[in-house]
Order: sequence, then structure tokens, then C-alpha cells
Amino acid sequence: MTSTPDHDDHGFASALRLPEPLAPDPSTAPGLRWGVISPGHIADQFTATAHRATQSRIVAVSSRSQERAEEFAAKHGAGGAFGSVEAMLEAGGVDAVYVASPHAQHHQYARAVLEADLPVVVEKAFTLNAPQAEDLFQLAAQRQLFVMEAMWARFLPQYDVLRQVLDSGVLGGIIEVAAEHGQFFEEDAEHRLYAPELGGGALLDLGVYPLSFAQMVVGDLTDPAIQGDLAFTGVDAYVGLLARGARGGRARVATTLQARMPNEAVVVGTDGTARLSGPFYAPGTLTVTLRDGRSARFEHPGPSGDGMAYEIAEAARCITAGDLESPVMNWEDTISVMRTMDAARAALGVTYPQEEQA
Repeated sequence: MTSTPDHDDHGFASALRLPEPLAPDPSTAPGLRWGVISPGHIADQFTATAHRATQSRIVAVSSRSQERAEEFAAKHGAGGAFGSVEAMLEAGGVDAVYVASPHAQHHQYARAVLEADLPVVVEKAFTLNAPQAEDLFQLAAQRQLFVMEAMWARFLPQYDVLRQVLDSGVLGGIIEVAAEHGQFFEEDAEHRLYAPELGGGALLDLGVYPLSFAQMVVGDLTDPAIQGDLAFTGVDAYVGLLARGARGGRARVATTLQARMPNEAVVVGTDGTARLSGPFYAPGTLTVTLRDGRSARFEHPGPSGDGMAYEIAEAARCITAGDLESPVMNWEDTISVMRTMDAARAALGVTYPQEEQA
């Protein structure tokens, strides 16, 4: 059983039961041949997870360094190693491409993939800003190609269960969703999170998780009140946001690259709460507690290291079915979150060099 009811003082199980996740086992999804752009840490995780927990295989990798591409290919058994995105796309032999580069390069690389008539999955944050995201989705619609933001948390089983809990109305009217994501990074002008030219700052790398979670729960975030601090390089170092949800309730979000936060998320309703233990964006525990005292938990059903398998499997299913987007992380949701981050950066005066040039 993945849903575990708590017990009262007499040892009797409560009547509260949580639903089972609806998403199939990732290992049952069709297998695709993937090309990977930018063989860094996240690409390494994506590839290892795909090979370990899905039928998909990474068969090609591109990097600005031929040596790095060859090292990555050798480590993971990928047949093709290329010193440029163009070379990998021209070689063919892939069914889809995963973009794992820094944020500032997402739009450029994803556009190249779409122009090569291939579906693409792009790491979060999807692009630098909403106009870039809209451009990619417009191109995908024109060419009838699948595109998805790799917001891996949305595809996890506990998120699936939480969405069913919210749809059931058992929590009552939603009053607030609160989430935070903070990590500590030493001040280093060379680090990508401090580099404006790479789309640095807390928002795009860390804050996108709680913002996407809040948007999933209460809908588009409107009337945001934003506070924040900038790092020595001019990127956002801390951002606090209070906003209204289009479907009701409020969202309270915080992110920082100056300290490690509890990294939890909680949905508060008139009849109960749902809490995702920290880190809320990774495989973990969902606890639902009702106002009458009943409570139940859902534990991640598989190895915690295989969390990315769910987004890989979802993309494979959608691409095989000929879908253009995933209902779990659709285009409108991605654009909505990008617009919220654009508004937060505008309030703090954070502009990336690419935006100034445009």
C-alpha cells in the first residue's frame, strides 16, 4: 500500500484513504532514442535515470566541447558524440531531443531542434522570459511538434495524488498555498547562478519550482506583491512573492540562493491541509490532514533516485501518441509561470544581457 493511514490514540486506523497515482509505471512507456544537448550534471541525471528506469535510450550528445561530448557518450554508452548542436541534428537517428543547457541557451537550442522537425523537452526554467516561450510554442504549433518543459516535479506520483485530492474537494476551499526553495551558493562571479549572461539568479533555477507548484494548485498568479534582494552581480538573490490565485486562494512563495530553506510546500484549505515534505520537488511524502483530525500519508512508491523517469515516460507516451503537449505540464502553464517570473524580475530591476540587446 502506498497510502498509509495514521492511527488514533487507541490504535484504530482512520477512515481517510488517499487515491492511488494514475500515471503508469515509467518502465511501461514506449522507448525513444534521445539526443542530449549540453552534457552537464542535469543531463547526466536524465540519462542515467532513462537507462535505469525507462525503455528510452540516449543515443547522441552534443557539446561545444567535442571532448566533453565524447566523455559523456562513453560514460553512458551513447553512440554519437558531436561538437555542435547542428552536427547532432544533421546526423539524425534520434526521435526527440532534451535541452539541458543553461537557461540563456534554451530558446536558441530548442528552436534549432524544432526547425529540424524534432520534438523537444527543455529543462526548467523553460526560457529566459515569456516572449521566448511563446515563440517556441508558436513554432511547435506551426510544425505540429511536441514541446514540454522538464518540470520533473509535476510528474511525480505524489503530485498526481495531490491533484486528485484537490479535485475531490476534501480540503474544502483553498485559502493558501505556500512553498519555498532556497539553497546556499558561495558568492562566485563565475558560477552560473551569479552570471547574468547565463540567466542566473534564484528565480529561474530555484524559484521556478515553488512558483510552478503554486500555479498548479491555485491557477495563474495575479496581483503579485514582490520583495527581494539582488546579488553582487545584479541577479536576484532573494525573492518573496504574495499573489492571488485565479482559481481562488493566495500563493506565498520564497526563493533564495543565499541559504538553505526547509523547501517544503503546503496547501491550506478550510477543511484540511496537504503537505509535501522537503524537498517538496523531489520524490517524498505527501501528508493530508483534515480539520476533524483524520490523516493519511502517501510515500513515493519506487527508488527516490528515479524521479526523473516519470517526465521521460510522459514525454515518450505523448510523442508516440502524436500529442503536441502534455496535460500535466501544458504550454499555458509554462507561459503563466514564465510571466510571473518576468513580473518578479521587473519589480526588482533584473534584466538579462540578451533582453537588453533585444
